[in-house]
Amino acid sequence: MKDELKIIGIQAALVWENPAQNIAFFESKIKTLENEVDLIVLPEMFTTGFTMNPEKIAEEMDGLSVAWMQRIAKEKQTAICGSLVIKEPFDSVQGDKFYNRLVFVHPTGEIETYNKRHSFTLANEDKVYTSGAEKLLIEYRGWKICPLICYDLRFPVWARNTENYDLLIFMANWPIARVKAWDTLLKARAIENMSYVVGVNRTGTDFNNYEYSGNSLIIDYLGEELSNLDKNEVGFISASLSKEELKQTRNKLGFLNDRDSFKIENND
Repeated sequence: MKDELKIIGIQAALVWENPAQNIAFFESKIKTLENEVDLIVLPEMFTTGFTMNPEKIAEEMDGLSVAWMQRIAKEKQTAICGSLVIKEPFDSVQGDKFYNRLVFVHPTGEIETYNKRHSFTLANEDKVYTSGAEKLLIEYRGWKICPLICYDLRFPVWARNTENYDLLIFMANWPIARVKAWDTLLKARAIENMSYVVGVNRTGTDFNNYEYSGNSLIIDYLGEELSNLDKNEVGFISASLSKEELKQTRNKLGFLNDRDSFKIENND
């Protein structure tokens, strides 16, 4: 159990549908880290960009990208997370199922996963990828972490802190055209849930000419920025999060004690 959680997010311009090149970039950045880190956060679909062509580049869970994450986690003795295009065999009639899957790897190599709940219908993600139904809560070094993906940010009920998590993570390919919403909603999620929030977004322009500005952030439980990157910067956001300070503030203000109770029903 640790009071301080040292966290880093890597903001990058992703190379379209090129896992080898993207992985090489992230490894080169991770190798520059001189101090110990508890958690590294990568963007959504960090090996490919936000592609709707999963049949071309999807990997299975025993593929190269997950193996790379396990190797990095063990070598650096840190957790690492990001989302990948994952394929799972379905059947001979209906074919494979594809997921926008968040993979969280512990320093031991143990894996936990979350399938993106809210498919981005504006880009027809719902027609290509199977959406998830289960929220993931990760216990890591005494911290309770809730990791979500991009479009999930727009749905506060799904992110609502009914589990007393300490850290909410969003990884994204969030376009510059709606970056004000990105910034505003990240801070809203932090304030309403009295939780640290990390948002890691990509930069650059993708194959479909959508431009991404990055604007990655680490925010505290009162909505204050602890670390940020401006438009099109490639690099790190970083902060040391304090569990004790979070606990003291929650106890003093008590806002979570007054939250509404509710139940989320799946639409399956």
